[in-house]
Amino acid sequence: MPGTIADGKNGDVAVDEYHRYKEDVKLMKDMGMDAYRFSISWSRILPYGTVEGGINKVGVTYYNNLIDELLKHEITPFITLFHWDLPQALEDKYGGFLSQDIVKDFVAYSEVCFQEFGDRVKHWITLNEPYAYAITGYDVRIGPPGHHSPTEPYIVAHNLLLSHAAAVNLYKSKYQALQKGSIGIALVSMWIMPYSKSHSDHKASQRAIDFMFGWFMDPIARGKYPSSMTNLVGVRLPKFSALESAMVKGSFDFVGLNYYTSRYAVDASMTPNFTTPSYIVSDSLANLTAERNGVLIGPAGGSSWINVYPPGIRELLKYVKHKYDNLPIYITENGFSERDNDTLPMSEALNDTGRIDYHSKHLLFLQRAIRDGSDVHGYFAWSLLDNFEWLYGFTIRFGLYYVDYKDNLNRYPKSSVYWFSKFLIGVKNPRLKTYEKILFVVQLVYYGIILLNR
Repeated sequence: MPGTIADGKNGDVAVDEYHRYKEDVKLMKDMGMDAYRFSISWSRILPYGTVEGGINKVGVTYYNNLIDELLKHEITPFITLFHWDLPQALEDKYGGFLSQDIVKDFVAYSEVCFQEFGDRVKHWITLNEPYAYAITGYDVRIGPPGHHSPTEPYIVAHNLLLSHAAAVNLYKSKYQALQKGSIGIALVSMWIMPYSKSHSDHKASQRAIDFMFGWFMDPIARGKYPSSMTNLVGVRLPKFSALESAMVKGSFDFVGLNYYTSRYAVDASMTPNFTTPSYIVSDSLANLTAERNGVLIGPAGGSSWINVYPPGIRELLKYVKHKYDNLPIYITENGFSERDNDTLPMSEALNDTGRIDYHSKHLLFLQRAIRDGSDVHGYFAWSLLDNFEWLYGFTIRFGLYYVDYKDNLNRYPKSSVYWFSKFLIGVKNPRLKTYEKILFVVQLVYYGIILLNR
């Protein structure tokens, strides 16, 4: 069903990779990319959300064609099963992820994908950013279905975790041995630092990370929510049964980490900010800010929520290494945006030096994290193409390639394309001492870059 969001446009066509996938795969290959992460649309496979409602064979054929095209060019597919596009039929039927009925339907959808594509796809991600899905749609009402509730974000997150774990359990018990793939989840987190040296701000920064990253990481690593959430949210936070806890715990072969920016945390336990639009932020008793003493944590990007802070990626990985036993990690998103610049001369619009600076510095700190011992297997940059960015629509651009929305959606390489091409040639050179055994393999999340150190 078409929907109008963001800047008054919709994502029905977006950048039309549906018809131009061969062209886009060639762009990846020409840049030297060896893998591609994309999401399957649940509704394109199951228009009514359930297997009983019928499988759309045309949709299955499209993804088979895309996967085969990637493999023909020696590009490895990484597939995300759910990137927020819930079938409308399931929202209408029982409220989507507000109901535990969603678990069986998500598992059934996942099984169709394992059956249809698992002979060739060896890397699966169940959910992309369940944190963002829960808060935007059920807390701050800037995403569908536009709710603002003190309880619904926690219910939705709980059912997302149960859906994830059930799909992982199915894959591991029925398909993994035969298909020889791996499966995980992609979580988003900022790196959050204390605003001051005070003990209270240090505690606030930990609570803020618990309420963003730990909310999902603790259950899949330990089978329970962080104690800070249990204490502060109380009865509004659902509880796992013993059976559910056992199923959720350990439900991953790897964890994807989406990192873009960082913040400072200010303790609000004595003076809670009840005017905040977010129940999640209020519950954490930690106010987040990008500014300290009048100085931004980093320069702003085209998106209001991004302030460039490259050291944060290393610090976040260090935190994961020590807190969660150095589990296997992919950086599944990392990227830089500009405001839509279609009024600029093309030569200026394509000169994206800010993006080159962003990726080069994040890759440098990522390299340092690997040398520190973090078990990082890949890095995905957002994104290959300018695209339809959910709430922002076409008003911001994340792409390495410029998409001309006024002229047939033609693709034009930005300066970052040439930078990455040279970068890949260099880092694949075994004689390059700077990177030693680290091999960067490029891939795009929805269009990203993936780096493998194995």
